[in-house]
Amino acid sequence: MRPPEDLPDMAELRREVDATDRALIDLLAYRARLIDRAAELKPEEGLPARIEARVEEVVANARGGAAKAGFDPDLAERLWRDLIEWSIRREERVLGTGAEPATDGTSEEDRS
Repeated sequence: MRPPEDLPDMAELRREVDATDRALIDLLAYRARLIDRAAELKPEEGLPARIEARVEEVVANARGGAAKAGFDPDLAERLWRDLIEWSIRREERVLGTGAEPATDGTSEEDRS
């Protein structure tokens, strides 16, 4: 990563934005694989998909990390809460405790 002030023009800045977006997607995909592994481990440990104390711990970590990095903590919280809810729904489907897929072709998100 290059400091933004070292980017001489919009073309270079856009290349850096695109590279950063690719890196974010790679990290989110890795996080999803971690969630898949959590869904495998939780039954062995008798844990549900949603553990409210852990949800709040992850959100607090995101807010704190954002503040240290100079990123808006409120935005970080909103993003992480969405990511956490998506993750919990993913785990619930694996654990068999989530909503069943719709038979009318709509997604879970369409129904909410």
